[in-house]
Amino acid sequence: MSDWCIRPIAATPAALDDLASLLVETVASGGSVSFLHPLAFEEARDFWTGSLEAAGRGERVVLGAFEGERIVGTVTLFLGFPPNQPHRAEIGKLMTRLSHRGQGIASALMAAAETLACERGKSHLVLDTAEEEGAASLYERLGFERAGLIPHFAFTPHGRMSSTILFWKRIAPLPGSPARASARR
Repeated sequence: MSDWCIRPIAATPAALDDLASLLVETVASGGSVSFLHPLAFEEARDFWTGSLEAAGRGERVVLGAFEGERIVGTVTLFLGFPPNQPHRAEIGKLMTRLSHRGQGIASALMAAAETLACERGKSHLVLDTAEEEGAASLYERLGFERAGLIPHFAFTPHGRMSSTILFWKRIAPLPGSPARASARR
């Protein structure tokens, strides 16, 4: 039995500090999550402030794995897509504290994000991960399919060029064609 629970993260000062320290730790340890090392705490906090503001607008959901009130892992489910992609959501910023890795937190966060996506009417999840030192094996264990590889996609936190692997997963039946507003008149 785990000593942590998963729930959406509210934008409190303590949550922002936890998320910022988690992001700084992840980048320092080589996690390719869009930032370069060294990452300043305030820059990380500003990122999460913006992310939680977007969650407040319904564009995404930021889930946390909480140990008591401390955040030990997180994943973001991006929901805001154009009208021709109402069936799709994207996974991003999956991170677990170094001290808590290997306990199933990342898998539990992904399962919670998938459930939430289904509840929001999504049928497809997409994500990408670095080819080297990314979480490709985790995503494959969770049923994601490789869609391809993009060479020289981004720099790692420590300045090496890295390729990225694109993944997708169908999580619900495909929707019908969206009704056009003009057709309903």
